[in-house]
Amino acid sequence: MAFSAHEEYIKSLSPEIQALMLSIQEKVETLLPEAMRCISYQIPAFRADQHVFFYFAAFKQHIGIYPPVTKDLALINVLQAYRGKKGNLSFPLDQPLPLELIGQVAMALYREYEAGTRKG
Repeated sequence: MAFSAHEEYIKSLSPEIQALMLSIQEKVETLLPEAMRCISYQIPAFRADQHVFFYFAAFKQHIGIYPPVTKDLALINVLQAYRGKKGNLSFPLDQPLPLELIGQVAMALYREYEAGTRKG
């Protein structure tokens, strides 16, 4: 199914997962009010200055956050338990969602793109 907005994607999920996805969306928008919602690779994302810097998606067992943080070594260490082989993050649905940590990820990714150290 092709989605054109966050709302369409989130509405396609179960009510429990919708709540988690909305909490992530709200966290990013609170921390980065200049970020704009978009759909990229058919999942919800945020962009700033034409660069998509934060993607999030729901799966059967987890919520994924992309791309991996590459510059903030302290944050990378904190995220170790959630990092996959490529560095992308997986937050298991059977555990509380660490919204503050996800907010730190959004800020770190925004700073990476803002500084021009990434291309998007």
